[in-house]
Amino acid sequence: MEEIWSISYVHIFLRLLLAAILGGIIGFEREQNNHPAGLRTHILVSIGSTLYMLISIYGFTDFMLSENVRVDPARIAAQVVTGIGFLGAGTILRHGFTVTGLTTAASLWVVAAIGLAIGTGFYFGASLATFFVLISLAVLSRLENFISKKKHLNQLRVTVIDTPGKLGEIASFLGEKRINVKNISMFEEERNDSDEQYITIVFLVKAPKFESIPFVVDHIKQIVGVKEVQYGQDTE
Repeated sequence: MEEIWSISYVHIFLRLLLAAILGGIIGFEREQNNHPAGLRTHILVSIGSTLYMLISIYGFTDFMLSENVRVDPARIAAQVVTGIGFLGAGTILRHGFTVTGLTTAASLWVVAAIGLAIGTGFYFGASLATFFVLISLAVLSRLENFISKKKHLNQLRVTVIDTPGKLGEIASFLGEKRINVKNISMFEEERNDSDEQYITIVFLVKAPKFESIPFVVDHIKQIVGVKEVQYGQDTE
C-alpha cells in the first residue's frame, strides 16, 4: 500500500522535465507570434500544475495510512483549474469593440491541464494534447489567414515610437469607426537613423464599405508618435 503513494526522485525529475518541455513547446509558438504570455509563462504554468498534482498525490503520505483520513487527490487539481482562470484573464485585452488574447488565455488553460496530466503520470494524454494544441495554434492559424483573405481582409501597418498606450489608442479609434480587427501582431523595427525605439503594429482588419479608409489612415498619421501608416491587401 505504501508503494502506491510513493514516487522516486527520478520520476519526479522526469515529470517536471516533461512538463517544462511540453509547456515550452506551446509557449514557444506563442512567443514567436508576440503574444502576452510566451515561453517562460507557459513553462511556469506547466511545471507549477505538475508540482501541484505531485503534491496532491504524494505529498501527504505520512497521513494517508492514518485512521479516519480520506484521500482526495482531485481537490488541489480542481483549485488549479479555477486559479488558472485569473492568470488567463490577464492576457485578455479589450480595445473598443476588439478583444484580443483569448487564444493565449485558452493555451494557458490547456497547459495547466497538460501539467496536471503529467503529474498523475498520464504521459500519453499530455503528449497527445500538446500535439493537438500545436496543430490548433500553428496549422489552423494559417488556415484562418487563408480564409481571411477570402473575406477580403486588409492589412493596416502602423510604425510608432515604442511608448505605452499607443496600441490601445489606435485600436480604440478603429473600434469607434466600426473597423473589425481580426488579428494584431507586433514586432520591433530597427532604425539606424534614430536613437528612439520603434515598433510596427500590424492590424488585420475588415472595414465597413461605407467607411472612408483614407480618412482613417490620415487620422492615425496625426496621432503623436506615429511615424508611418500603410494600408493594403493582406499578402502573408
